Amino acid sequence: MAAEELVELKFRLADGSDIGPSKYNCSATVTSLKEKIITQWPKEKENGPKSINDIKLINAGKILENNRTVAESRLPLSEVPGGVITMLVVVRPPLPDKHNDKVLDNSRKKGGCMCTIL
Repeated sequence: MAAEELVELKFRLADGSDIGPSKYNCSATVTSLKEKIITQWPKEKENGPKSINDIKLINAGKILENNRTVAESRLPLSEVPGGVITMLVVVRPPLPDKHNDKVLDNSRKKGGCMCTIL
């Protein structure tokens, strides 16, 4: 039985710093890479991802799909043999809690304005 091929990856954050490099199995999914990024996210950095849905991984300009494997996501033409593959990590910024705004807006609509008619 042939040993699984390992590939060396590092993840470039928006500020130019990196997570890794580390070796990953080619059968690892993009979801598992995102989970690893969350666990290794530098504690001193603000606005880190809370879930895998907050992260987009980009390799050679291509956004990687969660259900794909590393092998399926690789672009051999852009890689240097034996080199480290750098993937860009894009984190979706936290959105303001719109639910609270809607609750206020709805209460205003339901209650209307209170006015006295003489």
